[in-house]
Amino acid sequence: MSTVPTAAPDIDLDRLVAGFVHVLRRGGLEVTVSQSALFREALEVTGIGNGLDVYWSGRATLVTKHEHVAMYDAMFLAFFHHNTAGFRMRFDEVVQLLSDVVDEDGDSADDGGDDDETPTLQYSRVERLHDKDFGELDDAELHEAERAMEELRVRPARRRSKRRERARRGDRPDLRRTVRTAMRRAGEPIELATTEPGEKTRRLVVLLDVSGSMERYARVLIRFAHTAVAGRGEVEVFALGTRLTRITRQLASRDPEVAVAAAAGVVEDWSGGTRLGDAIDAFVREWGIRGMARGSIVVILSDGWDRGEPATMAEAMERLHRLAHKIIWVNPLKAGPGYEPTAQGMAAALPHVDDFLEGHCLRSVTALADAIAAADE
Repeated sequence: MSTVPTAAPDIDLDRLVAGFVHVLRRGGLEVTVSQSALFREALEVTGIGNGLDVYWSGRATLVTKHEHVAMYDAMFLAFFHHNTAGFRMRFDEVVQLLSDVVDEDGDSADDGGDDDETPTLQYSRVERLHDKDFGELDDAELHEAERAMEELRVRPARRRSKRRERARRGDRPDLRRTVRTAMRRAGEPIELATTEPGEKTRRLVVLLDVSGSMERYARVLIRFAHTAVAGRGEVEVFALGTRLTRITRQLASRDPEVAVAAAAGVVEDWSGGTRLGDAIDAFVREWGIRGMARGSIVVILSDGWDRGEPATMAEAMERLHRLAHKIIWVNPLKAGPGYEPTAQGMAAALPHVDDFLEGHCLRSVTALADAIAAADE
């Protein structure tokens, strides 16, 4: 039987990628939205005519640890119907496979089987939403984006700690442990125990603008804040409007719907006006100088529109920059063609910002998670 040419016009590549990624996730492999997008881009380059090309495209983009290779191999064989005669993926096999496991609505084609014995694939539209502006999503797409946000892993960079840890080849001798070990060996100090500087995760502070101009983005970006808090790291979240509201405790619930509703319930000025500089100044005075911002990664999610005085914003940001390890400002408007930071609040803040990122779509939020993880020494 002939193989499909490299460019197969009738194959739904989005469905193929989404189905395979779904199988990997069900098998326990963590696959991020950005990894899925890279896998799709790789397939656009290699084509899907050769099974080996598909295999290596997926393994290079979806597998990050050696111990996950065996799982990936098993899931690959199960999904693509590998045969022992040397795998060459054929067009009709792929179409038949997808038509068997996924119907047009993303449900199992066979509803009468045992769920435990017959795995089903649900087609996700997340990959198609990867670059779509949050403000242009319909309700169903918005729900998909919110669910995708829950799968993000927000892991702030680590820093050296004052506490020291045991090490096989550390830079300082651990005399107490050396003596204890020697006492168990008739007093002979055979080995010199050592220590090295320990590490701890940096505190992450998220300041979310909930004013009216940010309404269509704040609904999704608060899910990012919830994901960070639910990761059980050292994370603090504040809402910025006409006033400053701490919402860390409300976002601590594992249930995102409960958490977001609780947070919105305590923010009295949600979708109202904004005095962004005053709110940031309040954070610095009430929380930052007490130690919360010291050495932290501070993420400000805002479009930069401010009805307050630019001098207040500039002074608050300057003080915050002296306290924080890094300030990342995420502005959904930055993705617009020809964008210039001309809003008085944004213009006053930008000189004190380390990273200035977009925040309008899933791709940009994934890039934010990567920037937080890379905010090293």
